[in-house]
Amino acid sequence: MNKRKGSPLLIATNNKGKIKELQDLLKDTGVELVTPVQVNLDLDVVEDGQTYAENATKKAIAFAQASGLISLADDSGLEVDALDGAPGLYSARYGSKDGQKLSDAERRAFLIRNLQDKPRPWSARFHATIAVAVSNGETHLAEGFCEGEIIPEERGTGGFGYDPIFLLSELGKTMAELSMEEKNRLSHRARAVMNAKEILAQILKRTDNLSTSSHDADDLRLPR
Repeated sequence: MNKRKGSPLLIATNNKGKIKELQDLLKDTGVELVTPVQVNLDLDVVEDGQTYAENATKKAIAFAQASGLISLADDSGLEVDALDGAPGLYSARYGSKDGQKLSDAERRAFLIRNLQDKPRPWSARFHATIAVAVSNGETHLAEGFCEGEIIPEERGTGGFGYDPIFLLSELGKTMAELSMEEKNRLSHRARAVMNAKEILAQILKRTDNLSTSSHDADDLRLPR
């Protein structure tokens, strides 16, 4: 698809796995996608909200205000029923001690240890919230879910995070065994982005119209 003219969209995350997924999910919009590195933005937002929406909103607004660009952020988590919804909001920091985050593999192992005395199946879901923000603080939200179960053995080499132990029961595959095309049709993040695309299109159209109006006004003020 040809790139549209107008405002670029900043993918408001430093997580390389998320950047890759979001770039693929948004490529059909025709919007120019930029990353924090590409705009020389080094920003680490503390995710201290009480909901996914609060965290996603905080990140999107922070990146939008720092860059002046429309920004898209997400917050997501794994919710395991046998653990009363944990790790949930703390999925990326699960098992951390003294501020030291575990690696993806260590967090998966920690989760499995916590499930050992729980009866199977270990039903679970991924939950994602997307926030799209402009620099004046205006923010819009969209959500997506993916149901499945946790399995004790890792399968697959794709994806990141908890993907190798998250089984999509109907397919008989873990998230890490899916092709990028499959994942970007079925995942929680894919569904959230799909729900956010119309919102994003409206914001971009409005922003571009304002920019065009501003340029027209400048032209009218030029000396003859």
